[in-house]
Amino acid sequence: MKHTVSVFLLLVFFWLINSGYYKPLLLSFGLFSAIFVVYLTHRMDVVDHESHPLHLFTLKLPSYYVWLVGQLIISNIDVVKRVWSGRNSISPCAAWLPLSQTTDIGRVIYANSITLTPGTVAMDLEDDRVYVHALSREGLEDLRAGEMDRRVSNLER
Repeated sequence: MKHTVSVFLLLVFFWLINSGYYKPLLLSFGLFSAIFVVYLTHRMDVVDHESHPLHLFTLKLPSYYVWLVGQLIISNIDVVKRVWSGRNSISPCAAWLPLSQTTDIGRVIYANSITLTPGTVAMDLEDDRVYVHALSREGLEDLRAGEMDRRVSNLER
């Protein structure tokens, strides 16, 4: 039930933020729309801990976002240096990396985090591993070191 209530509150919040109109008629349309969508999702039984991961919304999530933004900046600088340095600085490679995440949402967050950082792309995701293409061997070795994997696993706990 808490997932259904949180979906309702999220829908109402997005309606208010995106609409910008606070007249009674429009507010009632927004409220009706949110109630109708929540009713449909409840009937379809699609709202659960995986589709609406409330357990991830802790104090760990903002710190992960801050760390990830730092990694995005570092990776951007690295890619720019490699492009300016020429072909010799680029050594494309791909490998399977193990996953330590226990939930599907954790695995997806990890794969998306890899893809968000410039110079790396998660190309395939299986049960306990992810196939990663990197612009350089150093980028792949950074992922093998496991810092990102560890931080995403900490989000699940």
